[in-house]
Amino acid sequence: MSLAMRAALDALVPKQHSPVKQYLAPGDEWFRLNSPAYEFYEGGMKISIERGTLLKAVGQAQSVVERRNTIPILANVLIEAEGDMVSFRATDLDIEVVDKCNAMVERAGATTVSAVMLHEIVRKLPDGAMVQLTDDGTNGRLTVEAGRSNFSLATLPKEDFPMMASSEYDSNFAIPAPVLRRLFDKSKFAISTEETRYYLNGVFMHIADSENGKSLRCVATDGHRLARIDAVLPDGAAEMPGVIVPRKTVGELRKLLDDDDMTIAVSVSEAKVRFATPEITLTSKVIDGTFPDYTRVIPVGNTRKLEVDAADFAKAVDRVATVSSERSRAVKLTLEEDKLILSVNAPDSGAAEEELAVAYNDERLEIGFNAKYLLEIASQVDRENAVFLFNSSGDPTLMREGNDTSAVYVVMPMRV
Repeated sequence: MSLAMRAALDALVPKQHSPVKQYLAPGDEWFRLNSPAYEFYEGGMKISIERGTLLKAVGQAQSVVERRNTIPILANVLIEAEGDMVSFRATDLDIEVVDKCNAMVERAGATTVSAVMLHEIVRKLPDGAMVQLTDDGTNGRLTVEAGRSNFSLATLPKEDFPMMASSEYDSNFAIPAPVLRRLFDKSKFAISTEETRYYLNGVFMHIADSENGKSLRCVATDGHRLARIDAVLPDGAAEMPGVIVPRKTVGELRKLLDDDDMTIAVSVSEAKVRFATPEITLTSKVIDGTFPDYTRVIPVGNTRKLEVDAADFAKAVDRVATVSSERSRAVKLTLEEDKLILSVNAPDSGAAEEELAVAYNDERLEIGFNAKYLLEIASQVDRENAVFLFNSSGDPTLMREGNDTSAVYVVMPMRV
């Protein structure tokens, strides 16, 4: 069939409304429907790609896809092939990830297929296998071939796939992957899961004043504990607006940061944030809300100083918490001169006590904490010693790594 004849027949077919366009609210410019950008051939797209490369790309895409959604196209990954490159694009309408990789492209084209299904198939193929993806172009099927394995998967029209609209960013800068990894890894544990306080369901990334001048800062809190992490301000980031990066985005971003030699291109606007490497681009909406003034809950007058080996402390807390009740998980800390006693007394299950040698030279103090919170904070310490600063049994406690003030944690006490 000639291209001219196909175009004439297509013109006779009534255009149907996209299910995504029906879903989006009027005036929502976040996403646009995909439009053909390639010269398509009879038979559709055909590419060959190494199994490991394909698995990594599809794995990144399928993790963005929501397992339960009412819009079928959102369960799919958009595969676009042109030149010697193929891209895999997935979205949940809040986050979009695009992973580009090299492939042998015999015929350019694009189609969409179930992201989870394709990932499961590729995952189970033997290492080193060469995988061929062929879109028949007419019957709505994508053929996946590797060795003697052959799969035929249902596809949906590429035109129905929503793509995040491009926009201008207020700030663009580059930051080494290890620096960005530290900012988010050390703060994400404190993100709130309480949906009613949605503005706490992410990490607040902003520019702040620190002891060393302006810094790039990440803060997270759930009202019970708080993490505040600083890094040297990158060139070009001085005008960055403060944004709340959602929990899911933080999780997806972490997959981009394993390579210590990688530099991440960061773009930020009032409504969106983008993190990009040469192969992967992660774009996300930010949480539309105002992060509370966290500086008011960071204690400045705590003078009772406890210095303890972080690893020994975490292991001791974990041991004594074994007998604590699941509801409270309460652990009592009794501080005396150069001695710390960790104890749990749970009437229904038993009691436990452990003593640690520490550096403490102040008045006796008894204070209780949730064991889970103590463990999470202690696990953030990279250096040997953790420093706790107390005021009283009813006031927030501050923790840092030695004398380093670029990573500060706050935990609220509880009655025991």
